[in-house]
Amino acid sequence: MNAPTTAPYRSGAPASHAQSTAFVRLHGVSKRFQVGGQPRAILADLDLDIRRQEFIAILGESGCGKSTLLRLLCGLDAAYDGQILVDGVAPKIGNDEAGVVFQDPRLFPWLTVTQNIALGLARFQLDRAEVQQRVNEHIALVGLAGFEQALPHQLSGGMAQRVALARAIVARPAFLLLDEPFSALDALTRSQMHDQLLRIRAAADLTMLLVTHDVEEAVYLADRVVVMAPRPGPLRATVEIGLPYPRHRAETAFQQQRERLHALLGHGAHSHS
Repeated sequence: MNAPTTAPYRSGAPASHAQSTAFVRLHGVSKRFQVGGQPRAILADLDLDIRRQEFIAILGESGCGKSTLLRLLCGLDAAYDGQILVDGVAPKIGNDEAGVVFQDPRLFPWLTVTQNIALGLARFQLDRAEVQQRVNEHIALVGLAGFEQALPHQLSGGMAQRVALARAIVARPAFLLLDEPFSALDALTRSQMHDQLLRIRAAADLTMLLVTHDVEEAVYLADRVVVMAPRPGPLRATVEIGLPYPRHRAETAFQQQRERLHALLGHGAHSHS
């Protein structure tokens, strides 16, 4: 398989995502599982367009189908009704367009940081020098310089997630899917990872989709927040956050968006995620 051809990372602010053509398109998507021999709907008639280089957060209560939707988008599950297109193509496992980061970093414990990240390039025909260059570039990008030869047990939870993030983007995908990647981290580390993710976004032409339970996380990171209805059902609402980066959690406009999303989720006005 040839090396990915996505342009090298650049510095600066996130690129404009004002293009009218959807990079990711879901139309009439429904998903059912067999439970006790009976079909049970998880998603029903879901429509969503995501623009190139847009950051979308998917928010909803447990069991509403958020992670199921992510599995469909990255090609881990191809049994659904409706249409899903990523850059005009149905998603499939091994698609070079998408990188995925899960809640668990899923690092190989016997491999170093460098070796774990290099796994993201294993399916490409690259020489050793190119692999090392790419890996070094991404170690620097996620702030792990000096830990190249560390093993996973020598890393903190946040550092391990940085390795997983670097492995997901080392092949320079156009689409990054994040399945509650920070939920197991302490509050301080989670906040640091939010800023790290935004720095990566500013350096790469990435379209991002984040699955989360955390309302504040969604407001801090996303251009738009998609609120899912309880299973099964269409989307409840799509909220344009409309706040400039960097965002400040204590500002009134931030708190207003936070409370708006809590209300859409059916939480009390002063509920916390």
